[in-house]
Amino acid sequence: MTLPQDLQKRVDDWLRWDKNPKTRAEIESLVASGDETSLRRKLSTRIAFGTAGLRGSMEAGFSCMNDLTIIQATQGLCRYLQSLFPDVNERGVIIGYDGRHNSRTFAELTAATFIGQNIKVHLFSEVVPTPFVAFGVTHTNSVAGIMITASHNPKADNGYKVYLDNGAQILSPHDSNIAALIEQNVEPWPLDVSLVKSSNLRTDPTESVSKAYFSHVPKYSWPRSSTSIKKVYTPLHGVGHKWVKEAFKTLNMEPFISVESQQEPDGDFPTVDFPNPEEGKGALLEAFKVAEATGANLILANDPDADRFSATEKSRDGEWRIFNGNELAVLLADWSLQVYRHHKPDSDKKLVVMNSTVSSKFLAAFAEKEGLLYNETLTGFKWLGNAIHQLPSDHECIFAFEEAIGYSVGTLTLDKDGVRTAPVFAQLADWLNSENKLCQEYLLELYNKYGYFAANNGYFYCYDPNTLRSIFTRLRKFSEDNHNSALKSEELGLNYLAQAGPFTVTHVRDLTVGFDSAQPPPHRPVLPISSSTEMITYTFSNGAIVTLRGSGTEPKLKYYSELKAPFEERLKAEKLIAQIVGEVAQTFLQPD
Repeated sequence: MTLPQDLQKRVDDWLRWDKNPKTRAEIESLVASGDETSLRRKLSTRIAFGTAGLRGSMEAGFSCMNDLTIIQATQGLCRYLQSLFPDVNERGVIIGYDGRHNSRTFAELTAATFIGQNIKVHLFSEVVPTPFVAFGVTHTNSVAGIMITASHNPKADNGYKVYLDNGAQILSPHDSNIAALIEQNVEPWPLDVSLVKSSNLRTDPTESVSKAYFSHVPKYSWPRSSTSIKKVYTPLHGVGHKWVKEAFKTLNMEPFISVESQQEPDGDFPTVDFPNPEEGKGALLEAFKVAEATGANLILANDPDADRFSATEKSRDGEWRIFNGNELAVLLADWSLQVYRHHKPDSDKKLVVMNSTVSSKFLAAFAEKEGLLYNETLTGFKWLGNAIHQLPSDHECIFAFEEAIGYSVGTLTLDKDGVRTAPVFAQLADWLNSENKLCQEYLLELYNKYGYFAANNGYFYCYDPNTLRSIFTRLRKFSEDNHNSALKSEELGLNYLAQAGPFTVTHVRDLTVGFDSAQPPPHRPVLPISSSTEMITYTFSNGAIVTLRGSGTEPKLKYYSELKAPFEERLKAEKLIAQIVGEVAQTFLQPD
């Protein structure tokens, strides 16, 4: 079968450049079978390099994660770092990897590419948590960090995450500048992977980084209780076990009980369908078994690269209570403030708390009542980390979070960190136990003190990016013939829905196109515009807020909703926010 000329060129380029026998054979097989559809899917587009770096399925082709696209991405990143940092050769880069299939190989290819350009490389000699790379950037004075991980994605995926010299993830325009240089450097440079083991330019930062990291962890510790409850911990077949164990040891805490069936890194994730503690009971079945068998009352979990953290507590009736990301943030924010004031009672710093815009506004109410400063950013810890870095010297961020179980207690890393969050939360649980309280009971006390925030978050799978774009295009341009919309921008050609069933929309903020009806003309939002991410927020007349957003790393259309209410009206608020979400789904998203 003769392929169209444009596709044949892509095939020829791939077979000329790819040196991996497995992925070469994958393309050769598709050519032999005449599968033009699959060839176009794999070869016609390049896997997008964004602020999250790369993330995708491990397959052959320019649109996927494989040896060649890793090399090409590294060549573009290398050229960019050379343009930014005259001393890049001496300072170098730090590279880590998780326990997924091909992660070590991808890390070594990345390292070899930099070494080939006479750039120093700090390559970890074993699997490490993502927070170690974020921390390691500044610890080693590197110009950048690269972490090979797909976090909590399915086992077929992998990723390439980039930090700049401040230890925070890259923001725009760094991503587009790197992407442009990738396109200018697609032909592989001479590459000798053996240099990763033999070159004097390669160092192993594992001992230095881990030792320095754990030397800082005690500043976030306050062992208020002399007794300890039994705790079960699972890394969900990821990298966390060794390092969380070390964190407990550093703080002289009683060891946790390990879920041995999930203790070691395993890229097949054999005991879970999805290696994500956000998935709830399905991801924690093994942990429940161990907890019940040992009489433990608390389950701690990390995702596979140990940057996320979750906790589950046994209720007094024997049922397990899985805390969501916002609830854990309420508990951790209060505890972080207590710990800070214990360690630094005379501090004159202006204390700051932060969260992403789709996270609970509890933190704003908490900050107002406690005399703290509050900051809101766009979604993702790349925004939070950079915002923390940009704080004036007389400010100090004591806690930052996003609702997707990502937390930064203090500023040890400018990224979410499940390694240090696990023992910090465990100490909170121990203290509450000494007061004869459960975490869930203390959570209600905090809601009673600061206000109740009813939330209803979830997602719909959307596997086709074109479908996702068309949904948001429709949300911006509903016809007045069918819907009476008072939320318009003639300048931008926007016409938003103003009604979801009986619920009236009073304001719309669209951070993709840069429109906020609550702001004075020309209605520009306060938060930065991010045209690469679909996100629209609706504020209703009863105070409810609903945000619809396309995930940047998964094939999902996510929704986030919240309604603040007096504590005594919390059940009514929960019912009401569920009704609003249902109406938004039916009226705005119009599912089949």
